[in-house]
Amino acid sequence: MDKKTIIGVVLMSLIFIGYVVYNSKQQAEYQEYMATVQTEQAAAEAAAVEAAATDAPMANDSLSMALAAERETTMFGGALVAARNAEPKQVEMKNDYLTIDFTTRGGAMQKVLLEEYTKFAPKDERTEKVTLFDPSTAMFDMEFYVKRGLNTVKVNTSEYVFQTEGVRREGDRQVLTMKLEVAEGAYLQYEYILYDEKNPSRDYLVDFNVKLQNLSPIMAQQSTLGLAWSDRTYQNERSYKTENMYTTISYRLPGEDGVEDLGMGEAKDEQVQSDVNWVAFRQQFFSQAFIAYDNFAYADMGYTAEPDGSGFVKQFSSRMGVEYTPQTTEYHFGLYCGPNKYAVLKDVVSPDGEKLSMERLIPLGGWLVGWFNRWIVIPVFDFLRNYIASFGIIILILTILVKLLILPLTYKSYLSTAKMRVIKPEMDALNEKYPKQEDAMKKQQEMMNLYKKAGINPMGGCIPLLIQMPILIALFRFLPVSIELRGQSFLWSDDLSSYDSVLDLPFSIPFYGDHVSLFCLLMGVAMIGFSYLNYQQTASSQPGMAGMKFMMVYMMPAMMLFWFNDYASGLCYYYLISQVLTMIIMTSIRRFVDDDKIRYMMEKNSAKHKNKKKSKFQLRYEELMRQQEEMMRQQQKSGRR
Repeated sequence: MDKKTIIGVVLMSLIFIGYVVYNSKQQAEYQEYMATVQTEQAAAEAAAVEAAATDAPMANDSLSMALAAERETTMFGGALVAARNAEPKQVEMKNDYLTIDFTTRGGAMQKVLLEEYTKFAPKDERTEKVTLFDPSTAMFDMEFYVKRGLNTVKVNTSEYVFQTEGVRREGDRQVLTMKLEVAEGAYLQYEYILYDEKNPSRDYLVDFNVKLQNLSPIMAQQSTLGLAWSDRTYQNERSYKTENMYTTISYRLPGEDGVEDLGMGEAKDEQVQSDVNWVAFRQQFFSQAFIAYDNFAYADMGYTAEPDGSGFVKQFSSRMGVEYTPQTTEYHFGLYCGPNKYAVLKDVVSPDGEKLSMERLIPLGGWLVGWFNRWIVIPVFDFLRNYIASFGIIILILTILVKLLILPLTYKSYLSTAKMRVIKPEMDALNEKYPKQEDAMKKQQEMMNLYKKAGINPMGGCIPLLIQMPILIALFRFLPVSIELRGQSFLWSDDLSSYDSVLDLPFSIPFYGDHVSLFCLLMGVAMIGFSYLNYQQTASSQPGMAGMKFMMVYMMPAMMLFWFNDYASGLCYYYLISQVLTMIIMTSIRRFVDDDKIRYMMEKNSAKHKNKKKSKFQLRYEELMRQQEEMMRQQQKSGRR
């Protein structure tokens, strides 16, 4: 260790020792000061008690109020005391899409009305606009610590009344500025900006800028500022069960294309200790999202379900933090209050043009199902909307297009099942030829040869169905969350986004409900017809299916009837049309492709198979089968000994 290093270490040690001594002295002075304050407070309270004993209630109230004011002034300063006791005001901002009520108590949004959407009610009574914030429970609070002499005091902005000069217009935007004086010359400023660009992606998004004016000298040591945000969501749809299922908290991590959510349940809590880009209180068709353009440092979120019939769905709460340093002077946030509409959400961006992936708020499914919805279903749906007014007709056309798209797969699946039916006599002969267990390998080998000669893939009936599943699931995910169907009537249904009740029951049937959905009932009947048709096709080629008639024909439709009675009538209508079209397609294929034609095709394939040279894979497979058969025979011989 050289001379300079030794000197440096000694100096650092001296500085550290000096700091410890100085800090100890300050702590001693602080303890002495607090003891004096507590003594004075105890004496004052004793005097108040004595005054009460001498029958002086008015004097007692005045003294208590004076003591409380003096204590608060000592701890917080006169500016905050005045802000705590001030009378709050209501301020309104409005554009073509939103009407927002602010309160100066906490400087927060208190109520948001969506001008284009109404709550569910009988068709002629839908006049009450959708409300996103419940004024009695909506709360926004910023939490930070300031120094007051030797004290460190926590400030919760929700407890104080901000000062404002009202809304001012600047071109195509309205600006509301509210200030809270924390100390003389030191302010916390909120700035809300509501746009009026006639562009829903911009006008549903409120800019929220927070400025710290001269607060750095009085701010205590802290690495984050806390943000608390909570609200209780109204029930806006007919079905509490369905709306509750889609109502949850969603959030996005920076740089991610997808989003996370807390799922369904009566209550759920989750903590995220990494950066979070935005947090959203998501309902079935509407959302409130709190966006931090520079990201939250952490997020603690949760909800509890409100009881059915209360008029509410869930109580949301969240606590986030944003990073703070003495050099921090402002934060930039965004507040999205609007519909879960794909065309709107996909164009919501940050001030610098960064995509926020807010369209992922709409639960369209995983990567494959979601991809099909985003790139095929939604574009086709939007295209048809430009030319067709009836959404029932749009769903019909969309279903026909889907059936045409998967028609080759449907044909291939039918053909594979029909081929299995045609070769059933040959398969029965093999079962009679090899009845013993030790000949199972030989029987399997000859069956594979039979399949090859006939041109049959044993999985040929299943694979096409598996390929169709993402498409069928895509429509299942899309229709219940498509806000375009909300309030749209078709035939007897007055809202395709909710169930169609043609009969309200005076009692509730477990797992079914207290109403009868006609679209769901017709869907169940159509499913029985399709299942019976499919059963006839498979039972003739697979004898084991004969004893499963009840399960195949009636069990699944009955389960779907109970499951879908409370679902969107648009979804039940889609499945009804889908089942009817499938039966028409299968009947047509059966009429044009009979068993004689299939056998002729198989004989041609068998002739080609005889002249075709075996591949290396086939030779290896046959050799492997021969070795396994030989091994089994040797094991059986050893067992007899």
